[in-house]
Amino acid sequence: MAEPHLIGEGMTGGYGRGADILHGCTLSVEKGKIAVIVGPNGAGKSTAMKAVFGMLNLRQGAVRIGGEDITHLSPQDRVAKGMAFVPQTSNIFPSMTVEENLEMGAFLRRDDIRPTMEQVYDLFPILRDKRRQAAGELSGGQRQQVAVGRALMTQPSVLMLDEPTAGVSPIVMDELFDRIIEVARAGITILMVEQNARQALEIADTGYVLVQGANAYTGTGEELLADPEVRRTFLGG
Repeated sequence: MAEPHLIGEGMTGGYGRGADILHGCTLSVEKGKIAVIVGPNGAGKSTAMKAVFGMLNLRQGAVRIGGEDITHLSPQDRVAKGMAFVPQTSNIFPSMTVEENLEMGAFLRRDDIRPTMEQVYDLFPILRDKRRQAAGELSGGQRQQVAVGRALMTQPSVLMLDEPTAGVSPIVMDELFDRIIEVARAGITILMVEQNARQALEIADTGYVLVQGANAYTGTGEELLADPEVRRTFLGG
């Protein structure tokens, strides 16, 4: 059986010289599928995502993309290997226009970026309308669209999203999730941390429930939503 497109295997580590936050955590995603990490506050969800992106040192474990071991690569080198990471905050340049933000996403590319920009505008039509506007003037949901669009400008094979629906209305959340499904259908592998666990698991091919930096439950989104223990403990019944 072929290995998943992205895998962080047996990851143990933390920040600097501090105590370990992750304890043997494993996350994997098939190509063009959506994996969602959920769990209580302080469970290590964002830390697990950052570990996959190379933002903290692993004492144990490995990260591979497309079968290639990238455990010791810097985040920038991982971008060159096809990873894109959208942090929860400070993920746009507020004083730049929407279009300039998208252009910044293509900083590593030397080819014609216009076709990719058109794809982003097709995915998020509101950004086409507001392309000359400063990104900082947009609503929270529109700023998230800019952040995701900018990440897509790198033409990634893996898109990682840290709390993409934080602070947006339920309507905007549903719309963002619809767009994320479209991105996955285009063949891009998605790894996502989400506080809105129930809604995120509804679109997840695979779900990971983390507790204290370790895997507590793993299954399809459907399986986790149907698991009475997961529902009672993490989804509010």
